[in-house]
Amino acid sequence: MPLTDGDSGRIPRDAASERWLKGLAAEGPRRDQCIREFHGLLLRAARREVYRRRDWLRGAAGPELDDLAQQAADDALVAVVGSLERYRGASRFTTWAYGFVINQVSIKMRVHAWRGRRVPFDEVDWDRLPDRIVPSVPERSEQRAQLDALRTAVERDLSPRQREVFVSVALNEVPVDVVAARLDSNRGAIYKTLFDARTKLRACLRVAGYPLPETTEVS
Repeated sequence: MPLTDGDSGRIPRDAASERWLKGLAAEGPRRDQCIREFHGLLLRAARREVYRRRDWLRGAAGPELDDLAQQAADDALVAVVGSLERYRGASRFTTWAYGFVINQVSIKMRVHAWRGRRVPFDEVDWDRLPDRIVPSVPERSEQRAQLDALRTAVERDLSPRQREVFVSVALNEVPVDVVAARLDSNRGAIYKTLFDARTKLRACLRVAGYPLPETTEVS
């Protein structure tokens, strides 16, 4: 029979979910044992997900895939334990936790796919950008002027960190997870830096006489 949360307004939890929650929130040997058991569940889920997607990492062998699964399970466990208060019982606790595993597997596999590849932080082929962002030939002349204004703003008005993130993510299309790993940062911080850079560039383009519609991304 589901356990209720009294008058707290939260969705009733099943008994297994309640046991996991209490065990992970406990102290001492009980918590240590619960952590080991729960990590085992997450690791099995991570291995299934990694091997399900193994064709995406062509050439990756068993040990590499196992290592990715281990990393994903480790980080998913940390994320789950740090987010216990966010669980509301809409699904089983293990189902909710597996979402963290899937997210971590995605991150680890993207970073692994870029391992050994050059991440072009400050280099961009400006001559190729119009082919990607100009919708039609009649607009090329005006778009070239806007592109020149954008290049000037990137080089003159962005901080070194903003420039690194903007060039790598927005212009060179490097995955955010890869940039975060290379800069020893995290997704949230990279997205915040990218947002600040785009906001600054939008303002610079407006001053230069090339205002963009609010729904238009800078590059």
